[in-house]
Amino acid sequence: MRILDGLLQRLREVCEDFTDKRSTSKNVVYSMADIGMSAFAMFFMQSESFLDFQRKLSQRERRSNLHTLFGVKAIPTDPHIRSMLDEVDPESLQASFDDVVRTLDAGGGLDEFRRLDGRLLVALDGTEFFCSKKIGCEHCLKRKRRDKTVEYYHSMLAASIVAPGKAHCVHLMPEFIETLDGADKQDCERNAAKRWLSSEKLTSIVQLRPVFLGDALFACQPVASKVKDIAGADFVFVVKPEYHKSVFDFIDAVPTETAVVLGPKGSTYTYRWASGVPMRKDTPMFVNWCEITITNVSGKVTYRNSFVTSLNVDADNVVEIITCGRTRWKIENESFNVLKNHGYNLAHNFGHGKNHLAKTFAALNLLAFSFHSACDVLDELWQRTRKKMGKRTSFFSAIFHACDFFIFDTWIELFDFMLMRKPPASLRASAASP
Repeated sequence: MRILDGLLQRLREVCEDFTDKRSTSKNVVYSMADIGMSAFAMFFMQSESFLDFQRKLSQRERRSNLHTLFGVKAIPTDPHIRSMLDEVDPESLQASFDDVVRTLDAGGGLDEFRRLDGRLLVALDGTEFFCSKKIGCEHCLKRKRRDKTVEYYHSMLAASIVAPGKAHCVHLMPEFIETLDGADKQDCERNAAKRWLSSEKLTSIVQLRPVFLGDALFACQPVASKVKDIAGADFVFVVKPEYHKSVFDFIDAVPTETAVVLGPKGSTYTYRWASGVPMRKDTPMFVNWCEITITNVSGKVTYRNSFVTSLNVDADNVVEIITCGRTRWKIENESFNVLKNHGYNLAHNFGHGKNHLAKTFAALNLLAFSFHSACDVLDELWQRTRKKMGKRTSFFSAIFHACDFFIFDTWIELFDFMLMRKPPASLRASAASP
């Protein structure tokens, strides 16, 4: 479990540098590292009640799994965690998101994600993670419903490393969509994408020659230009006739190249592509266009989608480019769906706060997801235990219940118990006592 131990140790170092609103940090009971790691442990264990159970275990045994597994010296109360983390900018976690990518890269874990001659695919998409008609803060976005009630909500632009045929996603540091100081208009997903693409949040992936994927919202010249400003980066974005009239007017007026491939169950995959397509009529950026149409054995069209890309498209790579472009949906299905409906409870209100709390909790939740993905890819003991437990929810439920009853000195000891029912040292010592 060296992968997990290393990630947790470096996260603790990040948490030590969190903004501390207390006038002095001398002789405090709870360090910022204890506060940050306690919050992270709740998301990592996928249990809002994990801290409470560990407090009770600590009262009984004078230590807990928060101490042995997460390095927490003293367990803070939930209100204290919320109060302290409300002042912590989620951007403080950037180094930990980068650490996951570098750990995967160093261990060969990114190799199975590489496509298009060794490139990494990074899907961009927005998602909402908080909504209330009663609770709000200065960073909340607002919308008015038909019944004239006002909703306060938080959303973010997420970026995730994905690949065709891969069930795992690895999240990068998100860009939060929020009310910005001095802005005349409400923030939006597209503006967040432009900020993200111009920020240091790409530090860990720039040298990996990323290819950015996105839906039709991102297929505009400002976002495409931001991608091309990044050395070695490219994009594959969905385009729709109703939103990208200039692109499709051009395609209708010029000849396109075509390739036909026989698919499963008698289906036919028809690929079309063209080069030098203007994204808009005035001062256009020229891109390449490609399209897939799937027809079943009876001749009915079952799927059609089009893309613009900065990559050169030809008969040798059109299938792979389109396959990669279609992979952008994984950020919704393999990521957002899992985060909201399969244990992480991303849309649950763990605490809103008055400043950064909701965003920092959301970032910690995504970071826990990425830690899990790194272990899924690189750690054999984790993989074997996941396979034995079956469902993701069963796996984390087993971890939570084991840690509720016993104290494990190491992650190896915990997973040996789950996999082989090997008693932890604390249980063996108790059994040996007269």
